Amino acid sequence: MVPTLTVFTPTFNRAYTLHQCYESLIRQTCKDFIWLIIDDGSTDNTHSLVEKWIKEKKITIRYVYQQNQGMHGAHNKAYELIESELNVCIDSDDFMPDDAVEKILSFWKKYGGAHVAGIVGLDADRQGNVIGTLMPEEVKESTLINLYGKHKVKGDKKLVYRTELMKETPPYPIFPGEKYCPLSYKYILIDQKFPLLILNEVLCTVEYLPDGSSLNMISQYKKNPRGFSFFRKEAMKYSPTYKDRFRESIHYVSSNLMIGNGKFIFESPRKLTTLMTTPLGFILYFYLKYTNLP
Repeated sequence: MVPTLTVFTPTFNRAYTLHQCYESLIRQTCKDFIWLIIDDGSTDNTHSLVEKWIKEKKITIRYVYQQNQGMHGAHNKAYELIESELNVCIDSDDFMPDDAVEKILSFWKKYGGAHVAGIVGLDADRQGNVIGTLMPEEVKESTLINLYGKHKVKGDKKLVYRTELMKETPPYPIFPGEKYCPLSYKYILIDQKFPLLILNEVLCTVEYLPDGSSLNMISQYKKNPRGFSFFRKEAMKYSPTYKDRFRESIHYVSSNLMIGNGKFIFESPRKLTTLMTTPLGFILYFYLKYTNLP
């Protein structure tokens, strides 16, 4: 029988911290889920560790290994494989409160359906402090764009999506030599179709490790300009305000300068805005180029 929820975890050489996620999952008060681990080319002992957990049979685990493609490539593989109605990504350095699955599924049973994209819940740090701000209690449904733009919510939030929608949206593009494309690409596309149910409950405890992508964004930006150029181009199409479009265009220009694409204005979905932001894009390009990061 297919469970209602898939908890999927992309991982790359995180055997030293992955046990926290496993231990939180075996403590869940509701077991109507499967843990899908996408091993994105690990060279540590991740495989043997997971094999041991599978043999323990405390929860249902599916382990899949692939050659390293980066976080977005691991997400692509997960969405190919997931069969459950809902899915949520819990990163390899994060874990779930003991009642998180129960909260997700009971809330979905009461309010969910084909009229919404899924659920947006809260992230918290190790001390229990909510990351950013709470979401407005009076708002029951919202797109991510409105949540951050209109309702002024701040900080990372935990997203639970209907798997059907994730499969319908195009996969993240894989560019040779690059290992990152912003995950928001799919979220933006789904925002155009349905809102998310708002659940002001902590669904994930997060930790921003030194080797995580969140703390290495400038480095990611420099190493993956094609992925960022692709994302900024898409983000410009759907920016809710001119201010947002202006900002995305600056980053679009910068990324295209990094890859030496002289046709970026003609390829832009917002040509006039891109023309106006080109000088600022040059400034950002030189700032990033000469920022000394690994």
